[in-house]
Amino acid sequence: MITISQIIENQIKQKPFIESALVEGLVNISALSRQIKPEIEKILKKEVTDASVIMALKRFVEQMDVSMHRKIEKATRGFGDIIVRSNLCDFTYKHSDTLIGKQSKLINRLTTEKDIFYTISSGVFETTIVISSKLSEEVRQIFNDEQLIASSKSISSITLRLPKDNIIIPGLYYHIFKQIAWEGISILEAISTTNELSIILNDSDVDSAFSVLKKSYA
Repeated sequence: MITISQIIENQIKQKPFIESALVEGLVNISALSRQIKPEIEKILKKEVTDASVIMALKRFVEQMDVSMHRKIEKATRGFGDIIVRSNLCDFTYKHSDTLIGKQSKLINRLTTEKDIFYTISSGVFETTIVISSKLSEEVRQIFNDEQLIASSKSISSITLRLPKDNIIIPGLYYHIFKQIAWEGISILEAISTTNELSIILNDSDVDSAFSVLKKSYA
């Protein structure tokens, strides 16, 4: 039989911002319990007391605080440098039989360049290239025959060097993205390797995002 605690866990985990705010003490537990009590009673098909909902919420917060969030806080103390690169642009192309050949041509061209930022991220149906703006025209020429889905200019990247054990820490990426989302900043692209995370943003948002990340992790 499902319990009040199980219902609360399912309800809160569908609202990650509330989950984080609860653990950080930013939400009034009594007020939240009154809000979710009708849903609990609907699922259980019986009335429950305010006290039982409050106690279940408090237990949930204590468990979350001990498990995921303390691990994340420990991990973020191990972050390395925060690197900002500006004067970037990106191009997204639809996959085709000739696209990989064009990518190879671009990579060969990049071997003659120094201090160039570029990433190539391939999905199921499309590939995105983020590259220094000074090579934007060459990208357009090389991929001229390909179907361009979207492109952006005046963008920048912020790269975080992650701790080596980042892949075994649940919620680490969410914790990073949450800090940026709370500031109302949109992320255009997120590109990761094993120990690095690069966030692509509009130039106008870079200073704000950098300040948030530096304050939280530097």
